[in-house]
Amino acid sequence: MEQKERRVGTISRGIRCPIIREGDDLGAIVADSVIAAAESEGFELRDRDVISITESIVARAQGNYASVDDIAADVKAKLGGETVGVIFPILSRNRFAICLRGIAMGVKKVVLMLSYPSDEVGNHLVSLDKLDEKGINPYSDVLDIKRYRECFGFEKHTFTGVDYVEYYESLVRECGAECEVIFANQAKSILDYADCILTCDIHTRARTKRILKAAGAKVVCGLDDILNAPVNGSGFNADYGLLGSNKATEDQVKLFPRDCQGLVEGIQDRILKETGKVPLLSPDEETPLAKDMALGNEAAEKLAEYLENAGAKATEESAARVSALISMPCAFGLALLATLKGDEAAEKVRQALVCP
Repeated sequence: MEQKERRVGTISRGIRCPIIREGDDLGAIVADSVIAAAESEGFELRDRDVISITESIVARAQGNYASVDDIAADVKAKLGGETVGVIFPILSRNRFAICLRGIAMGVKKVVLMLSYPSDEVGNHLVSLDKLDEKGINPYSDVLDIKRYRECFGFEKHTFTGVDYVEYYESLVRECGAECEVIFANQAKSILDYADCILTCDIHTRARTKRILKAAGAKVVCGLDDILNAPVNGSGFNADYGLLGSNKATEDQVKLFPRDCQGLVEGIQDRILKETGKVPLLSPDEETPLAKDMALGNEAAEKLAEYLENAGAKATEESAARVSALISMPCAFGLALLATLKGDEAAEKVRQALVCP
């Protein structure tokens, strides 16, 4: 059959699914919904189509929740329950505010150090123009709450109308803890106020931990260290802890989902069984083979071992199936398979891959 030239680029479709509840078989729901949508709307599923699922419904199906009491218990156990420096949080009512409640419930005093003029993700406390006007250097100057108010007054977020300084301070006090607010961008500044530190930054957390430990902090934890194991039967995430959590109710957070590999491969298997097509795994959910894959001989050896163990034969079907298990970043190494191994199965896999 003549191969037609591809004329259409990437197409994105939103698939309507039932409301997801704790304990639901999410793999079956997703696969069935995709197949039903294709039949209903008349579009064709193809090999290497990408099926994406929000982390929210995965965590919901898993029941990966924790309460503010669980957060408080873990914070107290890991940071001592006395005066704790809480540094570099984002400004968010949906994400961090409920975490701050749990933190405050687990300590006697919070020294809250906010980065300025904005948080890590760009939510502004003050404008750069106002810093210039007041002659303040955000890279070196540490402001207490009195000087901050003298310089900037009560600044409200442009879209939410919230003064996050006042909001966070009141949250801490409502939970029964003392609160002191300072503004600084150098992590070590917090050590003049506390030696047990909870750093709440996201992308820079490893560097911040390293700096604080080198500067003599007694205890340093990140949000990824809180609820990285169950507390009183709570949900948890071993890799990310509270990072990626969202407010679920007034007293509960939904954590980032965990152990997703089985779900991803289960959906792929269901789609393959029902349609004969192989959807591509998300790059964030690579198979163990893909994670271990490297260039050159190591790549050839690992794939050869996989083929042998799986009993795969040199057919187009097995080649496509195996290649779908391997994420595209591995394609460079796998392009060398035929040369390095010289066997028919490896050649079929190499042909099935889209390699530069």
